[in-house]
Amino acid sequence: MQNNETERLLAEIGSLLAEDTEYPLHATLLYAQLDREYVAPSIYKNLGDQILYRSPDLNSLGSVLYDLWEAQDSDLRWAEIEYLIEKGKFTAKFNYPDEMSEEDLYDFDRRELIVRQYFGDKPIVYPPMPDDDATPTYEL
Repeated sequence: MQNNETERLLAEIGSLLAEDTEYPLHATLLYAQLDREYVAPSIYKNLGDQILYRSPDLNSLGSVLYDLWEAQDSDLRWAEIEYLIEKGKFTAKFNYPDEMSEEDLYDFDRRELIVRQYFGDKPIVYPPMPDDDATPTYEL
């Protein structure tokens, strides 16, 4: 699967993740599920005693992830990417549909299982849900 375009896109993903300067880049995991119809990334940071979820910028990160998915040399495209940054270096693992059970492909709890494989069994802190008053409503 490696080619110059793939390497460039993987490096670009690292650059995009580095834009979040509020928390250290070290121990950052990007987990994403992709298919023709969707890109679903999640970013997690290991803070020692807890794991912090960071909201991805879907415009930039989603676009690069989809470009990476499209850049594959084969017809069989991966369904998930696990992109880990540690000690200034990244590793990327691709999970292909034929390597996964049908249940795994559609398991929404899978992302937390993957996160715990990397960072251990500690609390994952998600941002609070917006107030009902803050939710926009539209008239049809």
